[in-house]
Amino acid sequence: MSYIDPEREQFEAFKALPRDTPINMINLVKLKETAVYEDGTSVSGADAYKAYGKASGPVFTRVGGTIIWRGRPEGVLIGPLDETWDIAFIARYPNAAAFMEMVTDAEYRKAVKHRQAAVETSRLIRCADLEGATKFG
Repeated sequence: MSYIDPEREQFEAFKALPRDTPINMINLVKLKETAVYEDGTSVSGADAYKAYGKASGPVFTRVGGTIIWRGRPEGVLIGPLDETWDIAFIARYPNAAAFMEMVTDAEYRKAVKHRQAAVETSRLIRCADLEGATKFG
């Protein structure tokens, strides 16, 4: 099963959470080998995802978003072995309202076609800061 866009129920649950505190969004992305757009144009999934970043990046920055970590997953130590990822990153937003502003922005809505073409499946996990977050346990 592919997970590319949020289901309505999940999005409603997201909107019901506090909007005035910083959030971190864990992103796990598996790219398609070939991305095919609605008009039939095809490029690599990686190129389509780069186009998404280029087109959505200015909106992300404008709302105060920052990438606090980005990496390439190399292997699964704990978890399903069939769940592999090409890209992993954590995006930080000053608050959930900023994330909502981004995903409803007209320019972002145009850019999302690249993500939809590029992504085979993904995970997007909202995380709140914990007190003492720099300590283990």
